[in-house]
Amino acid sequence: MKKSLLIALLIVSVAMSSVLFAAGAQEAAPAKEVYFLNFKPEIADVYETKIAPAFEKETGIKLKVVTAASGTYAQTLKSEIAKSNPPVIFQTNGPVGLAESKNYTADLKNTEFYKILSDKTMALGDGEKVLAIPYAVEGYGIIYNDAIMRKYFALPNKAVSIKSADEITNFATLKAVVEDMTKNKGALGIQGVFASTSLAAGNQWRWQTHLVNVPLYFEVRDANIAMGSKVPEIKFSYSANMKNIWDLYLNNSSTAVGLLGAKSVDDSMAEFALGQVAMVQNGNWGAGQILGVKGNKVSDADIKFMPIYTGAAGEEKYGLNVGTENYLCINSNASVEQQKMADQFLTWLFASETGKQFVKNDLMFITPFNTFKDSELPTDPLAKDVIRWMNKPGVTSIPWAFSMIPSEEWKNQFGAALADYSVGRKNWAEVEKVAVDAWKTEFKLTN
Repeated sequence: MKKSLLIALLIVSVAMSSVLFAAGAQEAAPAKEVYFLNFKPEIADVYETKIAPAFEKETGIKLKVVTAASGTYAQTLKSEIAKSNPPVIFQTNGPVGLAESKNYTADLKNTEFYKILSDKTMALGDGEKVLAIPYAVEGYGIIYNDAIMRKYFALPNKAVSIKSADEITNFATLKAVVEDMTKNKGALGIQGVFASTSLAAGNQWRWQTHLVNVPLYFEVRDANIAMGSKVPEIKFSYSANMKNIWDLYLNNSSTAVGLLGAKSVDDSMAEFALGQVAMVQNGNWGAGQILGVKGNKVSDADIKFMPIYTGAAGEEKYGLNVGTENYLCINSNASVEQQKMADQFLTWLFASETGKQFVKNDLMFITPFNTFKDSELPTDPLAKDVIRWMNKPGVTSIPWAFSMIPSEEWKNQFGAALADYSVGRKNWAEVEKVAVDAWKTEFKLTN
């Protein structure tokens, strides 16, 4: 009898323990959450303070946003993906980046997010798999303040015969205008024609990625190499053209060359927004930075684009650099539930009425999704100017050839060489050598 009682008590005890364990496990279970590793520091605040709260309010799912420091996304992703709570949504910059993350990238072919992509050929994949979906088409070039340009063209002593910025269609004309504006910067009320050529750590992407795209594109075009192909080596045959524009930036900047190592992209955009300079190289994503600067003095109507001219033959027929390195992926190692929540968030952002308003008004993306009506396209001045340039008769956009760069390390080495050249530690021939040699080395290491 005692034995039976003991067994009964043991059974009850085990049952109670199971109930208590289950209750404890339920309490310890994490709330529904999607971890998004963001690539763009300039829009981190929008995700964190606007999009995440709105998504949670409408769906009950938390959006955890972590933003990698500028220029460190690849290494941050490698570090974060190895943790016990890795990103569920992450970004890749094109075929090269995707190759490095393919082992933990989910097939998105059956997702709702993929279904709303207008042109399915824009997605990156592997065989039948869809691994990365573009979320924004972007354009970049030289942003200029047309009010300052009009003031220059009204000067009685100007050294050029043209009458507006629209007539600048090649490097020779750009150089003549810029150098004459520098001579007249007192009359124009500016500190320099170009904003600071930011060389602070993590701020060189405008040069080592975006500016080098122009000579890279012309080289692969001449060699009939398809965009996105693997290129084992380059000749840097348009190196002299890059030197043209780089020297123009340095010699007509608002900041002395010796101080550029401390200047950031934010500094450059603030200089433009405050009317201290007439031009700055950047993309349509910079609109938010310009318009968000306290004391901004540039009206929307005066914020315009011109192409980056370098002196390449026939450049009059080319427009802005237009393309994307903005692809979103989902972590295949995340749970099925997490992957579904990630799909839900991405579809919500680009298809729901709430999400689309954030995309239009705050993120200011030019999106490739069929959920956006014409009235829902971005209305900021730079996005509108990208669209204008894309539709300009007789003008071809320059594709984003920089997606063919073999590694982030090549960009870092090339950026360091540009910085050394800028302060006189290297001559241009040494910059060329770094570009060519590092490309060949990095291609071998990554292929």
